[in-house]
Amino acid sequence: MTHPFDLSGRTALVTGAKRGIGRGMAEALAAAGADIVGVSASLGTGSDVEQAVAATGRAFTPYKCDFSDRAAVTAFAAQLETDGIAPDILVNNAGTILRKPAAEHGDDLWDEVMEVNLNAQFVLAREIGRGMIARGRGKIIFTASLLTFQGGITVPGYAASKGAIGQLTKALANEWAGKGLNVNAIAPGYVATDNTQALQDDADRSKAILDRIPQGRWGRPEDFGGPAVFLASSASDYVNGEILVVDGGWMGR
Repeated sequence: MTHPFDLSGRTALVTGAKRGIGRGMAEALAAAGADIVGVSASLGTGSDVEQAVAATGRAFTPYKCDFSDRAAVTAFAAQLETDGIAPDILVNNAGTILRKPAAEHGDDLWDEVMEVNLNAQFVLAREIGRGMIARGRGKIIFTASLLTFQGGITVPGYAASKGAIGQLTKALANEWAGKGLNVNAIAPGYVATDNTQALQDDADRSKAILDRIPQGRWGRPEDFGGPAVFLASSASDYVNGEILVVDGGWMGR
């Protein structure tokens, strides 16, 4: 009997795989047996994530893609088909955050965040999902956020985009669950990555955040490996439209 968390023979495409949560998920998926297609705006050969994946004995194929450029995202999806890559697992993780009070949050900031965090996510899910539907199976995992549920402070574009990701997850699950696909999301809490550096560096905000987290620490990229493997594997075959919160207990407080 195959272990329900075994990903041997599967190919996982992970966006934003160069660092942070994306790297943590890519390494965990490789450890579970999947070959990895890593995508980032600046991912070249010989990266740390490629070396970590290779250490597990799995293949790593890097691609570069500017997720703020719709044409580039569409071209990337077409290139995958040309290269004969048909992902079994799509981890739609790449994202950005731009901090500015709402009254000063210009159209350029809003548009960039929406393009990277929402539009690119939908385009990839649509293009790669089409092939999954034809094959009758596939796993799609979005990276949502605590701000899928809460409003945040001085990040109106980010909050709006992550709220939309929660609804997109459910919308695609409603359409595709009956076609053999599982579409779900992981909502990280406060994680020590580049995106939260400003909060980590603010002594008052950092203390307030830690005071609310029952586990008493910032999340780490490796905390998302297990949830990603679960949602990518046959262990989650009856899980659809779920937003799995991984936050050290923040939302329960």
